[in-house]
Amino acid sequence: MVTGKQTQIGNIDLVKQLNSAAVYRLIDQQGPISRIRVAEISQLAPASVTKITRQLIERGLIKEVEQQASTGGRRAISIISEHQGFHTIAIRLGRQDTTVALFDLGGSQLAEHHYPLPADSLPALEEALFNAIDHFIAAQQDILQELIAISVILPGLVDPDQGVVRFMPHLGEVHWTLVANLTRRFAIPGFVGHDIRSLALAEHYFGASRDCSDSILVRIHRGTGAGIIINGNIFLGCHGNVGEIGHIQVDPLGERCYCGNFGCLETIASNTAIIQRAKKLLEQGYPSSLRESDCQISDICQAANRGDPLAELLIKDVALQLGKVIAISINLFNPQKVVLAGELTAADAILFPVIQRCIDTQTLNDFRRNLPVVRSRLDNRSAIGAFALAKRAMLNGLLLQHLLGE
Repeated sequence: MVTGKQTQIGNIDLVKQLNSAAVYRLIDQQGPISRIRVAEISQLAPASVTKITRQLIERGLIKEVEQQASTGGRRAISIISEHQGFHTIAIRLGRQDTTVALFDLGGSQLAEHHYPLPADSLPALEEALFNAIDHFIAAQQDILQELIAISVILPGLVDPDQGVVRFMPHLGEVHWTLVANLTRRFAIPGFVGHDIRSLALAEHYFGASRDCSDSILVRIHRGTGAGIIINGNIFLGCHGNVGEIGHIQVDPLGERCYCGNFGCLETIASNTAIIQRAKKLLEQGYPSSLRESDCQISDICQAANRGDPLAELLIKDVALQLGKVIAISINLFNPQKVVLAGELTAADAILFPVIQRCIDTQTLNDFRRNLPVVRSRLDNRSAIGAFALAKRAMLNGLLLQHLLGE
């Protein structure tokens, strides 16, 4: 039973978290900024802002700087956030390997290592992952200062609020209490999220969609998925998983998908599907400069850019199906920008016009007006989506309160 006193304490803690987050967020995103300006924008009492900034300065999370000379002759004191002393280990977990990177709070990547992982069982995977983290920490002792979080992103179905992985493509259904296990092993706050959704958040913080509050990121890799940002936050839904556009049916008579259905977008618009179709057409004698031995996505994109007929056909066919699904997504969410990620975007001169034609003919006029479709700026930084989860926890106050010891 929850008593009134317990509820009151909980509410007070929440108010502290929200107020501290509001102040830190303004300093981090708009600094250099004065305390008076922080109070004006946040609508917090100046005394409250002074108290919070004092705590943040004592913790080393912000610092005072002299901005510009005021009209009265005395230099105005402003505040900026401090990034360099606080580090996050950010991990992109793949099907057979993992990327482990070190970031400071400003999003600068300081180190990156790659480790092989077993794919046969969850216990073996977890043990190998944790050993990789141990090795990485030991290898970074010369630059590692205060480690504040470990974040992991991966393909599959994730419940980020519970810190649980529900499904992984190569292992099937799992109930992996990853965050609890990370915290128990390393005694550091942990976070877990879906790789594409987290990349969309990273694009919003640091990349192509940082100038808008609503955006859709679509990534073509081993699968096809989307990350949807609404009002600056990942749209997750009640179960934490939204944006599985790879499982929208585009061809009822198409190939069977691993999900059990037929003709999913992922059976056409994924690296694996594109490569398989290229090899099949080559076997049938389709004219091309490509060979089965050099038929990776990078090869196909390079050939398409040179005008190879088979490579162009492959990319245009993918773009057509992808464009239909993107048009549906635009009609559903009315974004300010669409961001495309994945190796296939190297053939953007062929890919983007077909997608744009689908948008022009299949979306509401008001929704497509002044709607940019652009390439990702972060797709080559595979672990930055994991860091974005820690950054979000700083900006919403969850990790911030932990650092403040409250």
